[in-house]
Amino acid sequence: MICLLLTIFASLFAAACSGVQERTFLAVKPDGVQRRLVGEIVRRFERKGFKLVALKLVQASEELLREHYAELRERPFYGRLVKYMGSGPVVAMVWQGLDVVRASRALIGATDPADSQPGTVRGDFCIEVGKNVIHGSDSVESARREIALWFQPNELLCWEDNTEHWLYE
Repeated sequence: MICLLLTIFASLFAAACSGVQERTFLAVKPDGVQRRLVGEIVRRFERKGFKLVALKLVQASEELLREHYAELRERPFYGRLVKYMGSGPVVAMVWQGLDVVRASRALIGATDPADSQPGTVRGDFCIEVGKNVIHGSDSVESARREIALWFQPNELLCWEDNTEHWLYE
């Protein structure tokens, strides 16, 4: 119930700050942090034109990770995934922009790096599914839920991006 209320509040807050643009949740996983890929990943999203509205380095609790990956609970890899995600720091981020969820998934690449195109994060930096560097929300609804899990509403910044008129019609 609390998660549902946080999700609703976060959605209202996001709508008030973002106009018609949507938001997505991204997390550089422990392998990406350990391999010092955070700057490169942030650079790719900035160069695309998306607006960073929240970022933090966090050691995710098992409770948070179990809630985040709740829909995968019945999958055989669930326990390994939660353990892996809790094995080191994670860089949690919220990005904003036109169609940012879909575009972010394209920038990230397929879940299986073998299926990811060169030029995507996973296509350039990953070898196997179990260490695929980055998580990205797979839908607008997932993004709202994940943002509410990882960030308090006051951690999402509303700021004027002076480049928006160079990016959007």
